[in-house]
Amino acid sequence: MRKTSLSFAVATAVLLVGQATSATAGTPSGPYAMFRFCPYTNPTVTTCVINRTTSGSLNIGSTSMPIDKPIVLQGGIENIGPSPLYAAVGGPTLSAPSAKVPGGLLGIVNPAPNWPGPLWTAFWAIVGAVNDVNATLEPVQNVQTNFGNALYPPTDGSDPTAARLAVRVRLDNPFLGGSCYIGSAQDPIVLKLQTGTTAPPAPNLPIAGNPGVVTNVWTDEPNFIGYLQVDDTTLVDNSFAVPAAKGCGNIALGLPILTPILDALVSGAVNLKVGLPAAAGKNTAIMTGNASLSASEYVLASEQ
Repeated sequence: MRKTSLSFAVATAVLLVGQATSATAGTPSGPYAMFRFCPYTNPTVTTCVINRTTSGSLNIGSTSMPIDKPIVLQGGIENIGPSPLYAAVGGPTLSAPSAKVPGGLLGIVNPAPNWPGPLWTAFWAIVGAVNDVNATLEPVQNVQTNFGNALYPPTDGSDPTAARLAVRVRLDNPFLGGSCYIGSAQDPIVLKLQTGTTAPPAPNLPIAGNPGVVTNVWTDEPNFIGYLQVDDTTLVDNSFAVPAAKGCGNIALGLPILTPILDALVSGAVNLKVGLPAAAGKNTAIMTGNASLSASEYVLASEQ
């Protein structure tokens, strides 16, 4: 194992929809076993990637959602320049556990005195029984990467994006129904994560990411060069906008005729409490973790 002072970063957190083009014939072995779900037999894929986000937060409007459970993203890329991330084969491309929203239902809903009686009663009954609200990031477009930008954040004014993620946030609680989302496929939250220093609109101030440190892990197998372990990377964006929440009023009150009204009332209450929609300059994403990368040919050569 050898460490260098090279700065490097890998696209993180969050989130992919894509299609793999082929399946593997064997199983990677030794240190390459961790890349077993990489689409390494796809001739377009030159590099296998596993990224693990271990901490950070997503602040939208007036609400902060911490990242306190590991988020794992894996797949393959074409090159270190602009490239889509190809989906994993035989395993999950994204493993993103739900995170609890601080304050639960009381933290994201502002009940109004003009609510119908059954709605008011249902709200306080749910708060008493299960106040927890889980937030889950869901991808709505393919992830786009640029590892050149991650390795050397540009300083010439060109686009510094290392990973572009288009996502929505699903809010889960019995009171919110089953279709309460912040963002959608048509109007997503678009994160343009970078490892350099941001230049956000006001009132946000610039924040800096961290390209991290590369460790060259040399293997004992004949003719194998090894793989890269990248630690302490931080990708950031505080220039994105967040749309209003919708679909938060599908509540089983036995009054289906009131569903559109309930949706408007509850979604409106969520938006009021969370501070949505939130214009660019009022939101922040910080994602810290580590990653492993290997040439796909080495993963293929290790098959047993």
